[in-house]
Amino acid sequence: MVSINPKEVSAAKLQGYLQSAIAPRPIAFASTISENGLPNLSPFSFFNVFSSNPPILVFSPARRVRNNTTKHTLINCQKTQEVVINVVNYDIVEQMSLSSTEYPDGVNEFEKSGLTMLQSDFVKPFRVAESPVQFECKVNDIIALGDQGGAGNLIICEVVKIHLDEAILDENGVIDPYKIDLVARCGGNWYTRAKEGFFEIEKPLATLGIGVDNVPDFVKENPTFNGNDLGKLGNIETIPTEEEVAQFVKENFSIKAVLSSDDFKNQMELAKKYLDNNEVLNAWKTLLAKQ
Repeated sequence: MVSINPKEVSAAKLQGYLQSAIAPRPIAFASTISENGLPNLSPFSFFNVFSSNPPILVFSPARRVRNNTTKHTLINCQKTQEVVINVVNYDIVEQMSLSSTEYPDGVNEFEKSGLTMLQSDFVKPFRVAESPVQFECKVNDIIALGDQGGAGNLIICEVVKIHLDEAILDENGVIDPYKIDLVARCGGNWYTRAKEGFFEIEKPLATLGIGVDNVPDFVKENPTFNGNDLGKLGNIETIPTEEEVAQFVKENFSIKAVLSSDDFKNQMELAKKYLDNNEVLNAWKTLLAKQ
């Protein structure tokens, strides 16, 4: 057995051990708002429920390991004392992942991830309309666990209102675990789908994904593509150039056949197949290809 002294390994390596061993973890998809009214949306897997009376949720935005800075979510909670915690199911997992990209202050992650802002009843932060359960919360306390990179900040929240999508309830009004279809976080790129098992999502780019807001409307409005598809398309750094698309068409028999038949539906379905195989750049080139 390998034995490790936490003080003798790097913070990044220690974090990897902890996140891979203590898993799967539920995801708090936290929506906050700045003092100036700017929305922010970010996922956190250091999260759970700790009391039902009063209803208390706790999540922890850790200080960044690489540069020991704090996240906008923590700053907003400190300033406004309000947060909405949305749960994450399989239908929005790609968009959730995209929202974790380190966009600069002032960028709206709702827009980047293609998720819908829904007005809350008791707090100012918006809810995620696509989330099957949304908890409006008041912040009771914030406990800093350290001042170095990787140190957590326990945000203790009291639930003041719960919103449930009726589609996840059974005939007795109870949440059906199959219908809600929750996902949870593991180590590295790994997640688990509660009703099925493990799957993998590449982490968002260390630079910046273009975001769903930069995906063409003809794609966003096409029923062929779901939210996870849009999340994948938004998680690229740059859109392929005309030259790259032309070279792809020249070398790819499948897209040549689709273009020669002038069948837009088949072109969209081919792009969907590429997305299902996580060939995102080929999907983009297929979408942008012209006869």
